[in-house]
Amino acid sequence: MINKGIILAGGRGTRLYPLSQVTSKQLFPIFDKPMIYYPMSTLVSLGIKEILIISTNEDLPTFKKLFSDGKHLGLEIKYKQQDHPNGIAEAFIIGGEFINNEPVALILGDNLFHGATFISKIQNKIKSIENALILGYPVKYPQMYGVLEFDENKNIVDIIEKPENPPSHYAVPGLYFFDKNVSNYAKLLAPSQRGELEITDLNRMYLDKGFLEVELIDSEVAWLDTGTHQNLLEAGKFIETFENRQGIKIGCIEEVCFNNKLISIDQLSNLADNMPINEYSIYIKNIISNSKDIDG
Repeated sequence: MINKGIILAGGRGTRLYPLSQVTSKQLFPIFDKPMIYYPMSTLVSLGIKEILIISTNEDLPTFKKLFSDGKHLGLEIKYKQQDHPNGIAEAFIIGGEFINNEPVALILGDNLFHGATFISKIQNKIKSIENALILGYPVKYPQMYGVLEFDENKNIVDIIEKPENPPSHYAVPGLYFFDKNVSNYAKLLAPSQRGELEITDLNRMYLDKGFLEVELIDSEVAWLDTGTHQNLLEAGKFIETFENRQGIKIGCIEEVCFNNKLISIDQLSNLADNMPINEYSIYIKNIISNSKDIDG
């Protein structure tokens, strides 16, 4: 089972200029919550409560202000600095001490996942993880992503970064699961032509050793990469539409921690009492009220 997770919330956010001049893109609002609430909620829903946030020196104080040490949520949150955007795979070197030779998950801070069966499906896959697991998701324009190549028996044979002629429509989303050896493997990587330690090269290393598994995710799961202005707007509209229709919030980290029994109803109530009165805090107080009604 994986107990540790990393949220990579660094980078310059150049595709979101000029917004990204003033703050980390992972702090931008996706409808009614900071972007980072969504990947954080995904990790917690998967049963992960030890979390390392990696970001820039400028932005780390804001993340610490947002989450502190996580104890109020029943979490253990730590922080590490990434001096330069040297690639996703560098997270496993920066986080080597945190990983401490244990399996670990990594989620990119601008990736949002939502689906009824998504969490349970992934939980079953990582219960006894021994190698590495990545996801494959069907997309309209795979040229923009790392793309999976399969043989005639649907076995993965390669991962190609932003190919002109994609071998499939399955892109690799920003959620990865690795065994205890990932930090050591990451140290063996050479920088790519753009000077970064590429996650695709790390995945290929596992693939070449026969240690890489792929779980294909169907389109019933929503995967949103919020790295552009258009995607940021689309993600906000998606969350707004879903929440208004269903009356259920996506990525409400307090609710997720409560549902996963990391905090009690009294602790949740205390969190709500310390929030300003608005739609978000009223939603949490309704959860408390409904929970008390059910418990009698």
